[in-house]
Amino acid sequence: MATKNFIEELEWRGMIHTIMPGAKEQLEKEMTTAYLGIDPTADSLHIGHLVGVMILKHFQMCGHRPLALIGGATGMIGDPSGKSQERNLLDEPTLRHNQEAIKRQLAKLLDFESDAPNAAVLVNNYDWMKDISFLEFIRDIGKCITVNYMMAKDSVKKRFSGEGDGMSFTEFTYQLVQGFDFLHLYQTMNCKVQLGGADQWGNITTGTELIRRKLGSEAEAFAITCPLITKADGTKFGKTESGNVWLDPRYTSPYKFYQFWLNVSDEDAKRYIRIFTLLDRETVEALTAEHETAPHLRILQKRLAQEITTMIHSKEEYEKAVEASAI
Repeated sequence: MATKNFIEELEWRGMIHTIMPGAKEQLEKEMTTAYLGIDPTADSLHIGHLVGVMILKHFQMCGHRPLALIGGATGMIGDPSGKSQERNLLDEPTLRHNQEAIKRQLAKLLDFESDAPNAAVLVNNYDWMKDISFLEFIRDIGKCITVNYMMAKDSVKKRFSGEGDGMSFTEFTYQLVQGFDFLHLYQTMNCKVQLGGADQWGNITTGTELIRRKLGSEAEAFAITCPLITKADGTKFGKTESGNVWLDPRYTSPYKFYQFWLNVSDEDAKRYIRIFTLLDRETVEALTAEHETAPHLRILQKRLAQEITTMIHSKEEYEKAVEASAI
């Protein structure tokens, strides 16, 4: 096992929202497999995805095995969490194209290739969902979870109490499909933890409940969520006037990407440098202290922009961005 403790590492970085009891002990006991779902609606990740990817990165660095799950099947339905509208659905060729593009981006941060026991794995839930018939699903999975249990979830409650224009049966069953993913990965890859944003808590706990009801109380599965990233002024993180900040240089140039981080507020820079870089605690605290003495020098923003632009693009692209900014 690696020397760093995953939970402790995430805690000082401000990246833990809720931990299910027993999760900490599970991670201390053995190398554990955990998964995080990524929605394949585009052929690039944007910086809103980056929090989850950083969590997988820390998970791997702490000696555990990360699974990145591309939600091919779930992307066809649309997750109601945090949404008030129904989603557009994708066809299979588009999904596969998006999956390949996303894997290339993830490979910059996660080790998929080595023969280490905790090498990352990319899975797509379309691969195990596509052959399951509706009857099979409602018999084997629908039977395990009551409607009362599903109705109690916040994402469902909000939509029923008049946010948006109600909720289709498709979106209502979303949590069962996500729960089934967890069950499938638990059974086939010994995956015991699901990671996600705080808005995913309801969907993730449906999964842990499904595993328990399907496999008995000795089947232990856990949830760990991170806070949703906001900006100090309350506006949505990762959005600019021109839309999302993408990791793919075709959509957001490395220069614009660099500028985005360079222009964050002092308050946000203090939080983001913990979340979006791999700098250790001492370095972060020293930089923050240095920043406090002379905020106008934007020491935190410069270092944040350097670390993250180098990590996502390259040292070369970072240097070009600095040069262009100086002009």
